[in-house]
Formats: sequence, C-alpha cells, structure tokens
Amino acid sequence: MTETNRIVLDPAICHGKACVKGTRIPVSVILDELAAGHTFDEIVDQYPTLTRQDIVAAIRYASLLTKERVETLP
Repeated sequence: MTETNRIVLDPAICHGKACVKGTRIPVSVILDELAAGHTFDEIVDQYPTLTRQDIVAAIRYASLLTKERVETLP
C-alpha cells in the first residue's frame, strides 16, 4: 500500500474528513498529536489501530495540501 492509499476521503466516514484507511481517525488528529510533541510511538500506543506508516502517510498528505495542488486519492 502506498502512502497516499492509506488516507481516504469518504463522506460516510467522519463527515468526509481525511482519515486513515480502515479507521475513523482523522489526519487532523494525528497532526494535532505531533504538534503537541507526541512521538510516533506515543501516538501508536494511544491509537493502536495506527501504524508508523499511517502517521507518515498523514504527514505526507498534509504536505501535499500545503503545496496548493489537488491530489486525487483512490
């Protein structure tokens, strides 16, 4: 699974917010945790359904958004 395939946008899940595939964990929650200074391991401990690769995917997704271009996700 590529990094961008780990992030989904589905109107039926979390009101269409970008989430980690197979979870109801929004990318914004992961970014908030990182911004608060939590480590990858601490985030995975708090959200056991996440992997380190999911966190990297969330960062990559946020990075794409800041480049002001549209990325189509599967």
